[in-house]
Order: sequence, then C-alpha cells, then structure tokens
Amino acid sequence: MYYLTTHIRVVAALLIREMSTRFGNKPGGYIWAILDPAAHIAFMSVIFMGIAKLPALGTSFPLFFATGYIAFQFYSAMCGFLNGAIKSNRTLLSYPNVAPIDTIVARYILQAATTVFVAICVLGAIIVTMHQPPELYWPAILEAAFAATLLGLGVGIFNTVMFLRYPFYEQVFNIVNRPMFLISGVFFLPDALPGPMREVVLFNPLVHVVMLFRQGFYPQYRAADLDMFYLYTFVFTVIFGGLFVFTNSAAVARGR
Repeated sequence: MYYLTTHIRVVAALLIREMSTRFGNKPGGYIWAILDPAAHIAFMSVIFMGIAKLPALGTSFPLFFATGYIAFQFYSAMCGFLNGAIKSNRTLLSYPNVAPIDTIVARYILQAATTVFVAICVLGAIIVTMHQPPELYWPAILEAAFAATLLGLGVGIFNTVMFLRYPFYEQVFNIVNRPMFLISGVFFLPDALPGPMREVVLFNPLVHVVMLFRQGFYPQYRAADLDMFYLYTFVFTVIFGGLFVFTNSAAVARGR
C-alpha cells in the first residue's frame, strides 16, 4: 500500500510539472492545442472542397477530415509526447522515489486528457454548425480513441529508451513515422481503394482505428474491412514488446 501511495503522489507531481512545462510557459497555453488541429482540418477541407463536390462519406468536409485527423492524433500525439518522457525527466530519476514508469504514466494521462479535450472542442464545434447533426455511436468512438492511445503508449514506451540507446534509431523512426498520416485513412476510405492497394493499407493498424472512429459518427458506414482482432493483436504485441525493452533498460533510463 505504501508503494502504491508513493507512486500516485509521484505521478500527480509529475503531471502538474508536465502541464506547467508544456502549456504554462507558452502564450495561449491550451488555446494552441485546439487551434492547431482546427487549422489543419480547415485547410484540408478548403483544399478538397475545391477538388470534389462531396467528401468520401457524408456531406460535411470538416466532419469527414476531423474524424480522420482526431482519430490519428490520439495515436500520433501520444506517441510523440511519450518518446521524450525519459529524456525530459532524467534529472528527476536520480531521486529514489521517482521510477521511470512514473514519467510514462504521467505523460499518458496528460496527453489522453488533452486530446479528449481537443476532440470535444473541435468535433463539437463542427457538429453544432451542421444542419443535420449526426447520431453518435459512443462505444465505437470511445473504443477507437482508447485503442489509439494504447498503440501510442506501446510505441512510446519502446521509443523512449531506444532513442537513448541508439540516436540513429530516432532518425530512422521519424522518417518512417512521418508518412503515416498520409496512409492511415485520414483523406480516404480504405474500402474505396483498389484490391492490391487496399490489402497493403490494411496492414497499417491506424487504418482500423480511423475506420472504427468514423463508425461512431456515420451510422451508414459499415467499414467492411475493419478487423478488430488484428488491431488488438498489433496493439498488445507492441505494448508487451515495449514493456520488455523498457524493464530491461532501467540503468539506461537512469543514466547509469
């Protein structure tokens, strides 16, 4: 019980510190966290409205791109924030009560809460301006968001120590991860792709996250290629692999 209480106190202290460091020292703070995705969604909507009359799903370009972009952000923002969890808090790890996993837990909670807040603001603003607001299916929305954060958690746990061990790996990961935004179904529906290309795209677990998230906003969307078994198999494999590397790198994390 003593260790659990200590862990909760340390995580709470790290959470407050991360909030202050990330948002407290910047003009606008949380406002920029909302304006950034809103600007991306508005830009994509304007571009595609000039190309096509209707989005691939429904009648609202902002809603279509927002459901893809926000679903992707649950993974991308989580992964990006956790990648530097150990490096940014390394001086604190010299204290015996602060464990490396505490920095991961604190950042996971903060990023998940931040993305949920941003999603509510951005998607809520789009929905209230629609003539016919969609009928939301919350189980699909919540499950997709949770699965995306778990995937970001697994990748982040793995990366936070691998970046310390092998700086070259950090460069390689950034190159490989950057185009994921383009091939995760944010701009298109995987179901509409031709056969061979669709089969390749479906290996990307984020495609399944985006399809599930969109099912929560478009009741008519069936997502015939959605494979939840594949998604969770990939997610938990990444998490267990990340935890294995993380637990065997305690000395590296503490800089010993």
